[in-house]
Amino acid sequence: MPPPPTRPGLFLLVLVLVLLPCLSLANAAETPGCKIRITAKGLELVKQEGLRFVEQELENITIPDLHGKEGQFHYNISNVRVTHLDLPFSDLRFQTKQHLAFDIRNASIALRFRRQILYWFFYDIGSINASAEGVHIHTALELSKDSSGRLKISNSSCSASIARMNAGFSGTLRRVYQFLSTFITTGMRFLLNQQICPVLNHAGLVLLNSVLDTVPVRNPVDDHIGIDYSLLDDPVVTASTMDLAFKGMFFPLREENISLLNAAPEPLLKETERMVYLAVSEFFFDSALFAYFQAGVLNMEISEVPKDLEVLLRASFFGSIVMMNPEVMDAPLLLRLQATSAPRCSIQVSGMSVSVTALFDIFLAPPEQPLVQLSSMTMEARMSARVALRQKALQVQLDLRRFRIYSNQSALESLALIPLQGPLKTLLQLAIMPLINEKTKKGVQIPLPEGMDFMKEVITNHMGYLTIGADLHFSEGLREVIEKYRTPA
Repeated sequence: MPPPPTRPGLFLLVLVLVLLPCLSLANAAETPGCKIRITAKGLELVKQEGLRFVEQELENITIPDLHGKEGQFHYNISNVRVTHLDLPFSDLRFQTKQHLAFDIRNASIALRFRRQILYWFFYDIGSINASAEGVHIHTALELSKDSSGRLKISNSSCSASIARMNAGFSGTLRRVYQFLSTFITTGMRFLLNQQICPVLNHAGLVLLNSVLDTVPVRNPVDDHIGIDYSLLDDPVVTASTMDLAFKGMFFPLREENISLLNAAPEPLLKETERMVYLAVSEFFFDSALFAYFQAGVLNMEISEVPKDLEVLLRASFFGSIVMMNPEVMDAPLLLRLQATSAPRCSIQVSGMSVSVTALFDIFLAPPEQPLVQLSSMTMEARMSARVALRQKALQVQLDLRRFRIYSNQSALESLALIPLQGPLKTLLQLAIMPLINEKTKKGVQIPLPEGMDFMKEVITNHMGYLTIGADLHFSEGLREVIEKYRTPA
């Protein structure tokens, strides 16, 4: 029989047994409430806009002056500028290690620069047209999650090569220039080659990251709630897709640090036919309903009661009203709705619905006097929810479907309330639902960069989540977005 553990050994054993479940929970992956998938088709659109951006960057390339001496020849090359770019073959693709790879093959760059030549006593000045042929550029961008949960280009690698450099000479000193062309073109080729990658690395790490800064991470939605779109992990990249997993949780603005447990099914993305796919789970909508509940937005009062309903309510509670003071009897009615708990969302293949339970109180409101309660009942309602995506705004339209009220005081009073079911439901449809839908009409922005919008959306419901397949289009170019949000130096 082994000897019993010593006291220090026993303490360590107990400590491990106690902490092991905690460590397991701490390491458990957080379930995303929102996912976005970019497919190869979406990347093709990005390539077209990205190619225009690269052309603009290369056209603005800065090449230092070149000067030298060969025997009695002194030359100086200055004011080098790019006059034309020809990028016939380009490719932007997903790459599992670096995430994104951009290639330009067999390109040509036309240049024009100022020449100054001194040979003995002969001095010549003018311009020279040159071209870099067989230009190959390979750039790899590594995408990752930064400390704030934002998608960033964390690293950029680049390689560039120029197969040959040509220069055209004319004039009386043409033979002299041809003699010097080897020195000039070799130097220009070296300088140009040295400038390509720094320009593209700056474009990726600085300029494109400024575009990613326009993606919302923790932003207010309205005056009451905000949305947390922080990434939970680095992007997951395959040969044909890139998946982004976001927290996708709403929070009340006065309780920004609140944390909610996501027990909803994780949204799954399997399709690749469209440019982009968005998936949101029940947790995404439940957190919004909870945030509004915590903010007190789900409490409403109706002071202008329709005349027909007022007559019906007074008749229903005539026994209570007739026993009151005459000054109170004729006081206007006040209806108050107060949610008793956060509404809950349910997403099924057949559709999406929202269930809510609330107190429905009826008062007489005499001027400058306390409210006089006529009845307190419980209301249970179920609303169908129709989701739409407009540009980058996810909108929800609610429609009241089922409605039931019952008394909190007695079963007998619940029977007496049956005639009120229809009129009160109509009141909610005409007075309350338009107010709710007006709040949800603005929608919440989906985490896409500025200048990029959804179009041709198709929504599919699943058990516990829904997916939206769409195409993308640029409402603004990358250059316009960069200039708009450029921070003044």
